[in-house]
Amino acid sequence: MSTNPVWENTKQIAIAVILAVFIKTSIVEAYKIPSPSMEDTLLVGDFLLANKFVYGAPLPLVNWHLPAIRDPRPGDIVIFIWPGDYQTKYIKRCVAVAGDTVLVKDKQLFVNGKLFPDPEFSKHVDPNIQPRRAGGANSRDNYGPFIVPADHYFMMGDNRDNSSDSRVWGAVDRRLVLGEALVVHWSWDEEMAPSPDVSLSDPLSISRLFAFNVIHFCEKVRWSRLFRLVS
Repeated sequence: MSTNPVWENTKQIAIAVILAVFIKTSIVEAYKIPSPSMEDTLLVGDFLLANKFVYGAPLPLVNWHLPAIRDPRPGDIVIFIWPGDYQTKYIKRCVAVAGDTVLVKDKQLFVNGKLFPDPEFSKHVDPNIQPRRAGGANSRDNYGPFIVPADHYFMMGDNRDNSSDSRVWGAVDRRLVLGEALVVHWSWDEEMAPSPDVSLSDPLSISRLFAFNVIHFCEKVRWSRLFRLVS
């Protein structure tokens, strides 16, 4: 019995699209680091893959999640939906879970009364210590004590002096957690050789951009970061 080649090709394409959607929404997804808040663990221009399966991956087209292998724990680098607008994807380090007490005293982070060790590539870029504000209100360098609510996580950037995180907008609801950062698969240093501007009024600007990046390709790629595990 002969088969219709058009129908067979259509089926193969449909299967490939379904698998791609399933993998992207439920297993792994690619993210680009847009800001310096996680330096020097993650750099602007890093492209990474996130494991969405570990925390209970969402199933496409339905409001269901697969069972989680485990919940986020202190030390994990987590991708989540920012509670400020419930749309933007953020990436920060989980430093405390539900029931933990968070205290920042003169830049030092304490969780449940114990000093939280600084991640290997974390940093402070401002030697000045911000005191508490009027009335004892929290500041960047003096915060808490704060007890993390049930089903929430306290997130902080590794670039501690240059990060908008749970010290500013509060703990992250478990329902907003998307996945755990896994590996840097590509890294592009735009500052090494800034690309020329592209203008819609100048069609040749696209060609100039392409040629520029080809010429400077080797120096703009951070070769040592490729396929680096995130920790």
